[in-house]
Amino acid sequence: MDVNISSFLTRRADISPDREAYVDSATGLRLSFGQLNVRVNQLANQLTAKGVGHGDRVALCLMNSAEFIEAFVAIGKIGGVVVPLNWRLVADELEFIIKDSGAETLIFGSEFETVVSELQSRGDKTDVQTWLQVVGGEQCLAFAEDYEAVRSAGSESEPVVVAGGNDLLYIMYTSGTTGLPKGVVHSHSTSFWALLTFAASCDLREGDRYLVALPLFHVGALTPVALNIYRGVTSVVMREFDPSAAWQVIQEERINASLLVPAMLNFMMQVPLDDVKYDQLRWVQSGAAPLPVSLIEQYSDRGIEIHQIYGLTETCGPACVISAEHALKKIGSTGKAFFHTEVRVVDASGSDCEPGEQGEVWVKGGHIMIEYWHRPEATAETITQDGWLRTGDVASIDDEGFVYIQDRIKDMIISGGENVYPAEIENVILSHPDVVEVAVIGQPSEKWGESPFAVVVTNASSLSESDIRDYCDGKLARFKLPKGAAFIDVIPRNANGKVLKRVLRESFPGPASE
Repeated sequence: MDVNISSFLTRRADISPDREAYVDSATGLRLSFGQLNVRVNQLANQLTAKGVGHGDRVALCLMNSAEFIEAFVAIGKIGGVVVPLNWRLVADELEFIIKDSGAETLIFGSEFETVVSELQSRGDKTDVQTWLQVVGGEQCLAFAEDYEAVRSAGSESEPVVVAGGNDLLYIMYTSGTTGLPKGVVHSHSTSFWALLTFAASCDLREGDRYLVALPLFHVGALTPVALNIYRGVTSVVMREFDPSAAWQVIQEERINASLLVPAMLNFMMQVPLDDVKYDQLRWVQSGAAPLPVSLIEQYSDRGIEIHQIYGLTETCGPACVISAEHALKKIGSTGKAFFHTEVRVVDASGSDCEPGEQGEVWVKGGHIMIEYWHRPEATAETITQDGWLRTGDVASIDDEGFVYIQDRIKDMIISGGENVYPAEIENVILSHPDVVEVAVIGQPSEKWGESPFAVVVTNASSLSESDIRDYCDGKLARFKLPKGAAFIDVIPRNANGKVLKRVLRESFPGPASE
């Protein structure tokens, strides 16, 4: 299938040119599909003039904004490959991703002047040659070009579409269990199958208004925005999430649907709703972490359906979803496989588990990633020869086929919807001269769902918990910083030398310090 995802905006602008495509909840900027397509074409033609062509990678370090969406679509139209950057990362982390991806163009917002300036000062530590800065009328950095000026000078004509099907669309990096991020590669085809399976599985209607509150560098926001263009749905975008503001946006913009992580839903539940109207809100999907049953019930008491979904960056989003009629009947379940998706729970031999038996979740469909960028061994470990994605997540399945996620084989911590791998934190802490061993676990957090906690073996009795936190500060993104630390004599291990994190979780159950 040679479909080009970005060409959907061209078609939507032709069919529904005056319908709202994008609303910025903070600035009030509103763009119709026709207006958005003009901006996309201008940027696409200018990027082509700057030498961006088929297969070239373009990194985006942008807050949720019209510029992010138009850059994503424009790059796809001309056959480029988008590399969305998690702007919460520090310079060292971003440097690795940009270099690993081979991106030669970086589009960034003024909020990130400091970290981008540091990256630029490192010379050939990255391959970036073209720096485009979104400045909003202010002066840009000396080495950068004004994004708005560049875009507005571009031709409004449709660029020639030179990519589609199995051509790459984006590389989205996730933290690696070895401490190095891996680039999840999706094509126009895998992305299209993700749109089809979402459209067939969820009650999203043409003309709906959809709240985008997750960061667009997440698949949980990027896939819905692409789907909104495909279905003619308005994306109402929050630059940054705020629980009180979210309710106001839901009321004022008459939001019909959204996808939020459990931490967001928890924060929103603390907001008084005496004067807020949300009767038009049909449903909110929640993913990225198991959803507490009590939270589902609290929203149900307010007449709001919360549908737990399960998915991964590697699946372009979809894996399992619970339907409206089963959300309370099968409370705690993440539902059944999305349409156009197959899900199995298998034992160590790869055979299907019996109902109630715990096993690993495997997922299959046209929306499964192509590969991990330049990581053939990791790809082979994750995707079986017959196309099943081994998720590393533990679940059980009941006799009616409903999936219940139990735990994560890979010990990943999900803090506020962000994936945090212990190995990455452990590598940093182990570089401290007074640390002999360390193991990082997740502790339950009322605020974030989970937070990292470091268990340390030291050769200096003076080393303190604050010393560990201070040492990590600046070396890791804020959401990865350990919230606490404990000191023990020996890290428990099994006969093969593997750290027994189950024992550590029992010894240090939390809750996490906030």
